[in-house]
Amino acid sequence: MVLGGPGRGGGPYGLLKPGGGTRLGEQLSPLPLTLRSDPNEPGLESSPFVIAHSSGDDSSVFDNGLPVGPVDWVKAGALAHLITTRHTAGLTGLPVAPGAGNLILDGGGERSLEEMVASTERGLLLTCLWYIREVDPATLLLTGLTRDGVYLVENGEVVGEVNNFRFNESPVDLLSRASEAGRTEKTLPREWSDWFTRAAMPALRVPDFNMSSVSKGV
Repeated sequence: MVLGGPGRGGGPYGLLKPGGGTRLGEQLSPLPLTLRSDPNEPGLESSPFVIAHSSGDDSSVFDNGLPVGPVDWVKAGALAHLITTRHTAGLTGLPVAPGAGNLILDGGGERSLEEMVASTERGLLLTCLWYIREVDPATLLLTGLTRDGVYLVENGEVVGEVNNFRFNESPVDLLSRASEAGRTEKTLPREWSDWFTRAAMPALRVPDFNMSSVSKGV
């Protein structure tokens, strides 16, 4: 789960306070979730310095060669850092924190996906969110489609396949509503699998995930 790239003022749009300022230090989740990057993460090693082929909201060619170290973006459920270039750090007074080539979400949970399914009375098991696009930058509202398998779970068992859906959700809101995180395991980000391939995430239990309509996508 990625919170988003930085916007004007040095932080992701959905992590800016109304009227100005950022939400740094604010508790985003009741769970002890820590979203972090570390170029030296075993099995997920990435470049220890900035490699920017072009300048954009979250990178600058003028930062090429800057060291990239370990950083906690969210720590124990609270927003701890925002991606900043040297320019946006100078504008906001925030520390320089370049984006890294990996993301790890530690949730403190030890249960496997199978164990989480076994304790589910009724719900949907989503295996992939795809074609994700920004709808409202003020709240980081995103839309996208499910893909590669949606399954109905009843009384702890997968009982059938379900059609795909379009969803409308903000990852910031999802963090606030997540009620359980499972065991962190290496995974492939489906949306970014052509270039961002170093990630480890847990399964998340999120009540009332907003499926806005049925999708005919396969």
